[in-house]
Amino acid sequence: MRPHVVAQLAVSLDGVASGFDVDLARFYALATLWQEDVTLIDAGAILAQEHALLAAPRRGPRAEGPLLAVVDERARIRSWELLRELGYWSGVLALYADQTPERPPDATTPELITGYDQVDLAEALDVLGRRGVRTVRVDSSGVLLRTCLALDLVDELALLVHPVLIGGDRWYDTGRLDLRHAGTEVFRDGVIWTRYCVSR
Repeated sequence: MRPHVVAQLAVSLDGVASGFDVDLARFYALATLWQEDVTLIDAGAILAQEHALLAAPRRGPRAEGPLLAVVDERARIRSWELLRELGYWSGVLALYADQTPERPPDATTPELITGYDQVDLAEALDVLGRRGVRTVRVDSSGVLLRTCLALDLVDELALLVHPVLIGGDRWYDTGRLDLRHAGTEVFRDGVIWTRYCVSR
């Protein structure tokens, strides 16, 4: 059975997902409400934070934390040990496709191979579900999230809407998405946290 998939992202009032300051402590505190079994992210998001990750303290794997699953079709991640040791996740899982380039052998990082030249996200979620995963949180506002939405894999959408207008490309461009309101909270600084179930 496929897990429940939650997509959480911070956006501006005009639907842009970058170009403004996000209170990351609040963002991730809210994320804990789902008690996800797996955090799904793409390699690009990891690489964009690489310098900050290298400087972060290494507290060791968090036994009760979620598993970090990284979509890495081009085998760009080389710092699996660092990700394991950051203290946020219980472990890491590399999601590769059949045509993912050769990578250095790493006996400590489990791999899940699905799809031909791209990771088959639906199949990957099915496999995770068969392994007992109940909740997956997509930690992305880019291609990974848009792909999950286009493939109808997202069950719940949570937006942390900031009171700014940015202009530019919106995070969502995959066509109509029908939503059912599930709750809203307004913070003193004008940030609105609003959640929706994705209608099917």
